[in-house]
Amino acid sequence: MDSKWRQSAWTAGAWRPWLTDHGSLTRRLTLACPSFRVQRLSQRLEQPMHDELRPLDLHPGRLAMVREVLLLCGDTPLVFAHSVIPCGGLRGPWVGLSGLGHRPLGAALFADPRIRRHPLEFRLLDRRHPLYRRAALHLPAAPATLWARRSRFVLKGRALMVTEVFLPATQTLTETTP
Repeated sequence: MDSKWRQSAWTAGAWRPWLTDHGSLTRRLTLACPSFRVQRLSQRLEQPMHDELRPLDLHPGRLAMVREVLLLCGDTPLVFAHSVIPCGGLRGPWVGLSGLGHRPLGAALFADPRIRRHPLEFRLLDRRHPLYRRAALHLPAAPATLWARRSRFVLKGRALMVTEVFLPATQTLTETTP
């Protein structure tokens, strides 16, 4: 685990229920927002971020498929999601994920009982982290920090990583979430 990613979100305050929920975030957002939708921002082969290499057992310079989406309630961005699938997994058990388009990755991950989710990790991102900067592009005014969580999912020995950066509007859903 990267030294700045933690396995506890005890300091997250009001964000803690969102960060520590082990169920499908897609399902939770769908229940809280009838106009939930996914907007794919990008999907391409690129080098993963430095703090993603060790958890995915990748060497520097290796390429992976990186998919970035916004999870929205209508036109309001709730979560910026960043997924990394090493190329070996794209030729193996994750081959079908390259064609998701605007469909949520979470729905596919939680639909297959063979997929094992590893423990969640948490981090408070600031302007120095590339994920903060990518997420902030979709906000009218970015706060000083944004909470993120990430988890590895494994199928047939091949891992992928999903990182979710929670945007301020997600807090407005807290009261209506079952």
